[in-house]
Amino acid sequence: MTSTDTSSTRAVALRAIDGAARDLITDAKTVYSTPETGFNEHKTAAYVQQRLQSLGFVVETGIARTGMKAVLRGAKPGPTVAVIAELDALRVPTHPGADAESGAAHACGHHAQIGSMLGVATALSAPELRNALSGNVAFIVTPAEEFIDIQERLALRASGEIEFLSGKQEMIRLGTFDDVDMAMMVHTSAVNGSSALSVGGTSNAHVSHQVRYIGRSAHAGGAPYHGINALQAAMLANTAINAQRETFRESEAVRVHGIISNGGASVNAVPGEVIYEGRVRARSIEALESIAEKVIRCYRSGALAMGASVEVRSIAGYHGLIQDPTMQKLFVGNAELVLGRDSISVVGASQTHGGSTDMGDLSTIMPVIHPYANSASGIGHGHDYLIEDYDRAVVTPAKVMAATVLDLLGNDAQAARQAIDQSKPAMTAEQYVSVQRDRFKTELFEQV
Repeated sequence: MTSTDTSSTRAVALRAIDGAARDLITDAKTVYSTPETGFNEHKTAAYVQQRLQSLGFVVETGIARTGMKAVLRGAKPGPTVAVIAELDALRVPTHPGADAESGAAHACGHHAQIGSMLGVATALSAPELRNALSGNVAFIVTPAEEFIDIQERLALRASGEIEFLSGKQEMIRLGTFDDVDMAMMVHTSAVNGSSALSVGGTSNAHVSHQVRYIGRSAHAGGAPYHGINALQAAMLANTAINAQRETFRESEAVRVHGIISNGGASVNAVPGEVIYEGRVRARSIEALESIAEKVIRCYRSGALAMGASVEVRSIAGYHGLIQDPTMQKLFVGNAELVLGRDSISVVGASQTHGGSTDMGDLSTIMPVIHPYANSASGIGHGHDYLIEDYDRAVVTPAKVMAATVLDLLGNDAQAARQAIDQSKPAMTAEQYVSVQRDRFKTELFEQV
């Protein structure tokens, strides 16, 4: 495909997305109005399935409970590029869009991703664009990116419904990405500069801890001296963690945080069992492991001080994000062509804001990019996080992703083949699954 051909197909794609813009924004707002937490996105999944089917796609559903996949096959064989969108919401009960019953709210902007992905699917479904592709485009809709509701997900794991606790992790295990060579998605943001889009940087790896303190219940007024206070053990452990913070290296972007998800059964009884849910984040798995060892010692110290027992369950979290330079360069070039020269900023590859994403897991096995659309106000995961500019959140990413796919799979997919040849994934999908399984551990330190 010549540069003239590329310009022509890009123009067709952009016109198709402009023509569908109102519907794409409606899609995003519809998903916003029915927020659901990870692995429970049944209404959202049904809506997205119907929309993909209306575009003529055969949709494979029920992947990792609520995920799905639809494949557009180009006129010629070649690599497969995945365009990804995430289904789930958070629990932010004070958010204006929160579900009154569950407290779920789209306080991270995943609903906009649905509209963007449908925009790419709409554009590339045009026969002249399908005929220009040497390869395939997989539209993959993933559940449970937000690593929350750990007890609920562990129950799903115990019942055999899932093994890993996030959508992309589980879909890697199930083989959903086995025929995919590279992947992209665009996330909304309120903090990544004044340009319409930004790309680059990394994210933190993380591990989750379910920490069960086992004490002895007793009457809190009449005989507290007969009890062993599991809540006090957890609070002492948290104090010990805080005492460690000065030992965390700033270069490793360490974040340690947690909640008490069960603080006792009754106010008039010494808490006999308490659940502390902890999260440790760092720039790499290697840095993460050394910090996690310190934190686990802190968990034990609280139990030791009170004479309680403690069970520490380590749960495989996310890997850090690695963004592919070839895909990133194409995305930047298309942003400048579609939106203008100052429309996108590029972040250094080592920069992280401390958050985590399971796109990092996918980046361990294939080339990916994870740009941002700077379209929101407020604080991510906060009660005030709102999409202010739906054109920038939905329509703009759809245009730039569609144009990037055309660059990757046009001209006999030379650009895609170059990215694949130059990419050096850290592991295969099989190795990734093995590594994740090994990260699940349970240790019991008994004193009671």
